[in-house]
Amino acid sequence: MNASMTTNRRVLSGMRPTGQLHLGNYHGALRNWVDLQYQYECFFFVADWHALTTGYEDTSKLEEHVWQMVIDWLGAGLNPSACTMFIQSHVPEHAELHLLLSMITPLGWLERVPTYKDQVEQLRDRDLSTYGFLGYPLLQSADILIYRPQYVPVGEDQVAHVEITREVARRFNHIYGREPEFEQKATKAVKQLGSKNGELYGQLRRKYQEQGDGEALARARALIEGNARLTIADRERLLGFLEGTGRSILPEPQVLLTSTPKVPGLDGRKMSKSYGNTIGLREDTDSVAKKLKTMQTDPARARRTDPGDPEKCPVWDLHKVYSDEPTQQWVQVGCRSAGIGCLECKKPLIDKVVAEIGTIRKRAQEFEESPEIVRGIIAEGTERARESARATMIEVREAVGLQYR
Repeated sequence: MNASMTTNRRVLSGMRPTGQLHLGNYHGALRNWVDLQYQYECFFFVADWHALTTGYEDTSKLEEHVWQMVIDWLGAGLNPSACTMFIQSHVPEHAELHLLLSMITPLGWLERVPTYKDQVEQLRDRDLSTYGFLGYPLLQSADILIYRPQYVPVGEDQVAHVEITREVARRFNHIYGREPEFEQKATKAVKQLGSKNGELYGQLRRKYQEQGDGEALARARALIEGNARLTIADRERLLGFLEGTGRSILPEPQVLLTSTPKVPGLDGRKMSKSYGNTIGLREDTDSVAKKLKTMQTDPARARRTDPGDPEKCPVWDLHKVYSDEPTQQWVQVGCRSAGIGCLECKKPLIDKVVAEIGTIRKRAQEFEESPEIVRGIIAEGTERARESARATMIEVREAVGLQYR
C-alpha cells in the first residue's frame, strides 16, 4: 500500500442512472454504501456521463433517471450528513483529468479491459465503435483518482477496473512525480515537522535507506501522517523523500472487496430491467407480494407432494439474503422432504421483502414530494466534491506543467 494512504479513510463509488432501482441494485451495491457511510468518508456519485457511453443516441429520459435514482439512494438510507452525493457531470474536473490521463495511457490497456469485449458482445444491437466507449475505463479511473480515495468498494468481478486505475496512477506518478527542485522542497517540508521531529525524521530516513530498517520506515510514516500542519503536497513530498521516490500526486486506490449476494429475478435469471424480472425498491407492496407468489421455483416440484432441491430453486437464493439460519434450515428440510409447499416456503420471504420495501418507500416519499430538497442535497454535495476535485487538479496541472504563471 502506498505510504501516503495509511491514514486516508475516503471511499469513492458511483452508479449509472437507469431510472428507479430494484432489489438487485440494492443488495449488489447500495446496501453496502449505506453501511460504509458511517465507517469512512464516502463520496457517491451519479455516473451520468457513463450512461452516455452505451446510450448516447437517446438521452430524453436521462434527467428523470438521475433524480429517480437519487431518491432511491435517499430512500435506501444514504444520509447527506454522513456522505457526499453528487452528479458526475456537475464536476467538470472529472473530464479534465480524463483528458490528461488519455495523453499517457497506452491504447492496449483499454482494449484488454475484460468488460470491454464482454459488453461489445452482449450489446451487439448498439453502435459501440466510439472513442467514448473504448475510453470509459479511463473515465472511471479519472472519477476515482480525482478524489484520491483509499478504497473503491467492488465485487470480485470488478477488481480489474480498479487495477487499471492503479496502473494509470502509477504511470502518471512515474512520468510527473519528479517535480522540479523536489529535494529542496522536501527539505523545506522537513522544517514544517518542527526541530525535534525534523531531526527524528532524518535519523529514521537514514536508517531505512542505508539499512533497510522496516521499523524505521513505519515510524517515519507515522511521524508524517500524525502531523496536522503539513499540507497534502508536503506530506507526499516527505513520504517520497523517505522512500527514495518522487511525490505521489495520484495515490493508488485499494480494492475494498464487498459481498455481492446473488439476487435472482422473478424468472430465475439475474435480476435486470432488460429481462423484465425485477422488484422495484419503491414498488407497491401488494404488487411485490403478488410477484413473489408467482416467482419461478424448482421445476421438479410439479405437485405439492414432489420433493425438491433448494439449490435448484431461485427462491432459495433470496432466502440466503433475507432469512435467518433456522428459517433456512426449515426450507432445506421441508423442500427436500416435500413437507412444505412452494407457497408455504415463500411466506416468510414475502414478509421480509415487503417489510423492507415498505420502509424504503416510506422514507423515499418525503423526497418524492419535495424535489427541491433532493436538488439541494445534490447541490451541496457537488460543491464539496468540486472543492476536493479542484485541489487535486491544481497539483495535477502543476505536475504536468500546465499551471502557468
